[in-house]
Amino acid sequence: MEDFVAGWIGGATSVIVGHPMDTVKTRLQAGTGYRNTLNCIFTMFKKEGVTGFFKGMSFPLASIAVYSSVVFGVFSNTQKFLIQYRYGDSNDSGTLSDLLLASTVSGVISVGLGSPVDLIKIRLQMQTEPFLKANLHWKPRPKDLCHPPMYRGPVHCMTSIIRKEGLVGLYRGASAMLLRDVPGYCLYFIPYAIINKWITPDDVRTSSPYSVCLSGGIAGAISWGTATPMDVIKSRLQADGVYSNKYKGVMDCICQSYEKEGFKVFFKGLTVNTIRGFPMSAAMFLGYELTLEILKGDETVTSH
Repeated sequence: MEDFVAGWIGGATSVIVGHPMDTVKTRLQAGTGYRNTLNCIFTMFKKEGVTGFFKGMSFPLASIAVYSSVVFGVFSNTQKFLIQYRYGDSNDSGTLSDLLLASTVSGVISVGLGSPVDLIKIRLQMQTEPFLKANLHWKPRPKDLCHPPMYRGPVHCMTSIIRKEGLVGLYRGASAMLLRDVPGYCLYFIPYAIINKWITPDDVRTSSPYSVCLSGGIAGAISWGTATPMDVIKSRLQADGVYSNKYKGVMDCICQSYEKEGFKVFFKGLTVNTIRGFPMSAAMFLGYELTLEILKGDETVTSH
């Protein structure tokens, strides 16, 4: 249970740190009219003020904490099970293959909970995009330029999707998320464990906050940076449907995006993904490890 609780605290911490740049990332990937990351930030600030960067944060803060709890809990307990099964001692450090399998299981499980959470978060982040930009083929009437937001909040967003598309609608983009998260979590947990072990002296029992932040930040930057191409597709599929439906599935989204914007479209948000991945993941792992240390008391907190 300690791993689940620690994952919940770490998840809440990462949302607070990373949500503003996550909103920028979503606008860059699924929106239109932004030249680059800085242009997107300045445009959002000019039109929406500081509050625009925190659009849709209440739902992730409440839900991603639970989502992170499950991901970290599943990863840690899967790793312990594998080590116990293979070596007969759950305190053994395990091997790279144990880390790989535990990360893969976490990535698969994450989609079940994370897909609806991500969908609602992205819909709330995107609904402040001008209505005419949501559908490039739509010819606006004067009264439509002041089109009200589609969703009044996360609960209204969720019920609207279910009413319109059924429960399956909450899993729009889930296949793209699966293709993003399985390799993404492998490149999240494995670099963290390797880097943390490398920079922590052999005679030190517990990793220092500095070691945790540095290794967690680097792991997050690697994971989010390499996940960008499929993250673009996932974001577009999940943002699709606020005002119109353009994509039939993952391959259709890939083909349409490539035909209209070229190969560079798959790297939209790469800079902001990599930059935000560092502080967000550093906060995630620091919150996780410190909480775990407090909950376990004098018990040694091992690197996961």
